[in-house]
Amino acid sequence: MLKRYRICDGKIEESDSRNGDILVFVKPTEEERHYLVSDLKLDEHTLASALDPDELPRLEFEPDHMALIFKRPRTYSEKDTFLFKVYSIGVFLFQDRIVILEADETPMFEGKLFSRLQSLQEIVIKLLFRSVFRFMDNLKVINNVSGSLEQQINTSMRNEYLISMFTLEKSLVYYLNAINSNGVVIERLRLNSVKIGFTSETLELLEDLMIENTQCYRQAEIYSNILASMMDARVSIVSNNLNILIKTLTIITIGIMVPTLVVSIFSMNVKIPLGQEDPTSFWIIMSIAALSLMILGFVMWYKKW
Repeated sequence: MLKRYRICDGKIEESDSRNGDILVFVKPTEEERHYLVSDLKLDEHTLASALDPDELPRLEFEPDHMALIFKRPRTYSEKDTFLFKVYSIGVFLFQDRIVILEADETPMFEGKLFSRLQSLQEIVIKLLFRSVFRFMDNLKVINNVSGSLEQQINTSMRNEYLISMFTLEKSLVYYLNAINSNGVVIERLRLNSVKIGFTSETLELLEDLMIENTQCYRQAEIYSNILASMMDARVSIVSNNLNILIKTLTIITIGIMVPTLVVSIFSMNVKIPLGQEDPTSFWIIMSIAALSLMILGFVMWYKKW
C-alpha cells in the first residue's frame, strides 16, 4: 500500500497527487516492489532487508540516494503475551524525495515532532526521534507490567507469572540490541553529515537525538539488569510459597489423623475398656481425641512448626 505526503508550511500533509515528495510503502505489493527496484533503482537486497524484522540497522550510500535501516518497537497487542517486539523501517533519501518502507502500518508523522520541518533530511532525524520516544514509552509500560507481575508472584505458586517475567526479560534484550544498533546508525549519520546534506540546525537536532538514544539505552539497561538480578529471588518466592502450602496441608493431614487414630483404637472388634454398655464411653473417647489434638497443637506451637 502506497501513501503520498508532502511538506506544506512546515507540516506533513497527505497528498492525493502524484507529486508528493514523501512516499510511504506499507507491505509493498509485487507491483510496488517492481516500481521501487526498476524506477527508483533501489537495491533488491536492501529492499528485502528493510522489511525483515531480524535485519540489523545500517546506513548505505548509493549513487543517487542514501539507504537507512533502523529499528522501531512494534505496537503491542494482547496476543503477544508480554513479548514486546521490534521491526525494521527502511528510509531511502533522494535529492527530491524520501521513500519509507515498513512491514506494519503505524502512525508515522503524528504529534508536534513533525510540525516544523524544513527539509527532507530533517524527516530522517525526526523518524529516529519518534523511534526513540516509542522505545521509552514501551519501557515505562514494561516497568509497570513488571511491577504488577511481582505482586502476583508474591502470592502465587504457579509458573505462569514467572514465564511472563522471563518473556519481559527477553523483550528487554531485544530492545537493548535494537537501541544500541540504532545508536551506531545515528553516529554514522553524524560522521557523514556533509555527504547527506545536513544543515547546522539539523546537526544540532542530531546531537539531541544521540543524547536521547543514549539515555533510552541506559534506561533499558537498568530495567534489564534489575529484572535479571531479581529473577532468582522471584523463583525462590514461588518455591517458598509452594513449601508453605505443602506444610499447611501436612499439618491439616496430621491434625485429622491423630483423633482418627484414637477413635480407630476404640473401634476395634476386641475386648477393650469402656464397652458399649457404658453410657459415657462416647464422650470419654471424644474427649481423648480432642485432648490428643490439643497436645499436637501445643507441640507444633512450641516447636514453631
